[in-house]
Amino acid sequence: MREITVWSPEARSVDVVFNSRPLAMTRQNSGWWTAPVPETGISSEYAFLVDGQGPFPDPRSPCQPRGVNGPSRLVDHSAFPWTDHSWQQGPFGSAVVYELHVGTFTPEGTFDAVISRLDHLVDLGITHVEIMPVAEFSGTRGWGYDGVNLYAPHHAYGGPTGLKRLVNACHAKGLGVLLDVVYNHLGPCGNHLGRFGPYFTDRYTTPWGDAVNLDGPDSNEVRRFFIDNALMWLRDFHMDGLRLDAVHAIMDCSAVHFLEQLAREVQDLESHLGRHLVLIAESDLNDPRLIRPPEIGGYGLTAQWNEDFHHAAHAALTGERSGYYRDFGSLQDLADVLARGFTYDGRYSAYRRRSHGRPATGISGHRLVGCIQNHDQVGNRATGERIGHLVSLDRLKLAAALLLTSPFTPMLFQGEEWSASSPFLYFCDHEDPELNEAVRRGRQKEFASFDWDPETIPDPRTEETFRRSGLNWEERLHTPHSDMLTWYRTLLTIRSRTPALRDGRLDRISVHLHTESDILTLSRGPLWVILNFSSSPQTVSVPHASQKSIMACSKKCIISEEHTLLLSAHCAVILGEKNS
Repeated sequence: MREITVWSPEARSVDVVFNSRPLAMTRQNSGWWTAPVPETGISSEYAFLVDGQGPFPDPRSPCQPRGVNGPSRLVDHSAFPWTDHSWQQGPFGSAVVYELHVGTFTPEGTFDAVISRLDHLVDLGITHVEIMPVAEFSGTRGWGYDGVNLYAPHHAYGGPTGLKRLVNACHAKGLGVLLDVVYNHLGPCGNHLGRFGPYFTDRYTTPWGDAVNLDGPDSNEVRRFFIDNALMWLRDFHMDGLRLDAVHAIMDCSAVHFLEQLAREVQDLESHLGRHLVLIAESDLNDPRLIRPPEIGGYGLTAQWNEDFHHAAHAALTGERSGYYRDFGSLQDLADVLARGFTYDGRYSAYRRRSHGRPATGISGHRLVGCIQNHDQVGNRATGERIGHLVSLDRLKLAAALLLTSPFTPMLFQGEEWSASSPFLYFCDHEDPELNEAVRRGRQKEFASFDWDPETIPDPRTEETFRRSGLNWEERLHTPHSDMLTWYRTLLTIRSRTPALRDGRLDRISVHLHTESDILTLSRGPLWVILNFSSSPQTVSVPHASQKSIMACSKKCIISEEHTLLLSAHCAVILGEKNS
């Protein structure tokens, strides 16, 4: 007979409720409680009473058909008809990642609707889809970073079966799937974990309140809760990897850090499943220990987001200097990150008023994920402007060329490839009206350091804010969006056909800054990439001896017999034989 279990070490009694009938559970070792599942309960909804309080959904609920405060439902993961048995993702060093938000990627906002757009991603040259968090969160619309039922795919997106259909369809088309997960905090609405046990601690504070208890009393089972969650996504939903949100906010002073334990257990699962798995960290620490192997003191993660690359590129392209962009702005900052991996590798940060980061010596660019846009850097602006709202089309092409010829693993944000006109705003739909209002006030306070007018911030609570963030797929067929889409396809084709552009070794990239003309040149194998950050035409010497050909140019590029290039727009990618 199937059993149902729950961990509640401090409870005096725990009952499981099936069909409005409470059934007393039996206490086992280490604070676990068990009870047999009645035959009538296998397909029905259930919940728990803890010391007579509740009912509360299962902390490990696999399905929440009625939202965060409703009852749970059991799921038989073995019942789904997977067809991806021969699937194997390619090496992460050759990846091109595409971040998307299920609710705004299509008008329908569901897992199944995403499937209808996968051919576009394949044709573009994408290798991996990165899905923003889908764990059950309050309401029907939100970014997903306030999830509370971490084992249950969001009901409004299509629940567990819908997510499996999406992953299966991605694999059928040769696309890997990465899932964004949040282990540094839970959302405030519908968060019942504290009712069951010491999942949180006040020994540390985070921007979201009490930290997750990963190193205090009873923390072994708390760590298991989050690690088992990660293993579930990889095993039961066939995910190819996880993106770990804000790991700098995961507080753990254990001798074996939570991230190291997670990486080790994922590696064990990888061996068991016989397919490659990846873990990607979001971190603003510029600490390569995250991605160094445990044998030399690292945590053993696959890759981490490169915040310095984004910030240096954004500041150089837009001229913005507020908030954390005050640490960037010169083309030297951009040259440094391209040549060394980080701009701040122990250097003094004026924004932080202290030294920041450590050298990424010996780290492959493959392990650093670079982007020009992502959900944070767009959505955390007051009015959700994409970089295409801030700069000209030619400068936008310059940004794309910089990203796709850089030594880093590139990531695009949904709609970036055609310079989508829609913003990506912050939106939420909490069931608690007071919480919705608190979120609105918090957003206004958060933007103070960027000198943005609070009155211009769209109300995150309204459906209109959510609808404005949806992609308009029709516009990609018309200029200037179609022109931008062609440019991205061209660059991605060059990248896929040129091994030097997929070489992550930073010692094989030559970066030269022409300060007098604001020209940045990259030499990568047989390729020269020339990036004009000035607002006027420039003439650059091209050190090629013969067989020169322009592989991509954002507008007009002329090469003379003297091997000079008149760059009248912003960027060119040139293939030729170098002088020996």
